Amino acid sequence: MSNLDRQATLQVCGGRGFVVAEPVRELLSPRHVQLGESTEVRRLLPNLGRRMVGAWVFVDHYGPDDIADEPGMQVPPHPHMGLQTVSWLHEGEVLHRDSTGSLQAVRPRELGLMTSGRGISHSEESPKSHARYLHGAQLWVALPDAHRNVAPHFQHHAELPRVTAPGLTATVILGTLDDAASPGTTYSPLVGADLALTAGTETRLPLDPDFEYAVLAMSGEVHVDDVPVLPGSMLYLGCGRTELPLRASSDAGLMLLGGEPFEEEIVMWWNFVGRTDEEVREAREQWMTSDRFGEVVGYDGDRLAAPEVPAVHLKSRGRVR
Repeated sequence: MSNLDRQATLQVCGGRGFVVAEPVRELLSPRHVQLGESTEVRRLLPNLGRRMVGAWVFVDHYGPDDIADEPGMQVPPHPHMGLQTVSWLHEGEVLHRDSTGSLQAVRPRELGLMTSGRGISHSEESPKSHARYLHGAQLWVALPDAHRNVAPHFQHHAELPRVTAPGLTATVILGTLDDAASPGTTYSPLVGADLALTAGTETRLPLDPDFEYAVLAMSGEVHVDDVPVLPGSMLYLGCGRTELPLRASSDAGLMLLGGEPFEEEIVMWWNFVGRTDEEVREAREQWMTSDRFGEVVGYDGDRLAAPEVPAVHLKSRGRVR
């Protein structure tokens, strides 16, 4: 999925300046962003004061949207570099195309994982004949410097490992949870899991104290460490936790995101993750004038034009001036 914000700002993320080394309960409210004609997303990362959770650097939650008489998701071809995209659905279907030749329908609780590496372009769209509802999340993972120029590729995994307990089913999207490991390729220590709880469930989920964590509420009524987290909001949890108390008042869906704090400072702008503003400016120019990011074949429409990079100078710790 693209960041379609035409006023995208350059942001410095990563490093340990914002990492909380102890357990906290920091509720993050979303920013509402229009994505195409009929899809509005709730953007949780990057957020004011909270740029990353481990290597997770971008989180959008959308739906459930009634798209029975709408085109649904329509994101034209656009570029990425220096990151992985994670497509995750609870309802609906998204058709992925990319410049490596991949063509794949991603359905609920299937992993669509695109590694942009040095550069890729892709599109995402609801099929012409589609389900009534669309509900999911789109997430990005920043690639560490040692791997950010890998060859671009796409992975699709229809079957993923699960961890179960009374009233809880946890599907491991990326990384490892309670010894269950996702087949998706990762380049830094992290975890992503989809948690489904039945009404009345009270349980404790095992965590790694070296990771920082956050929980995204997808649906239902749930308390996370005694904090009510409404759908479309995110609770940042800090580090130092060995378990996480969960209590569901209704059937509920959550996403658990975590990882070792990302040591490197990165620069994120539009759909690029780099290390300097000069690097993302060059990427923007190459998207507009060269074939660096390849061509998406089969999408019915024009590709996205890049917005102008703002004329600002960056300084560290996630601020611009």
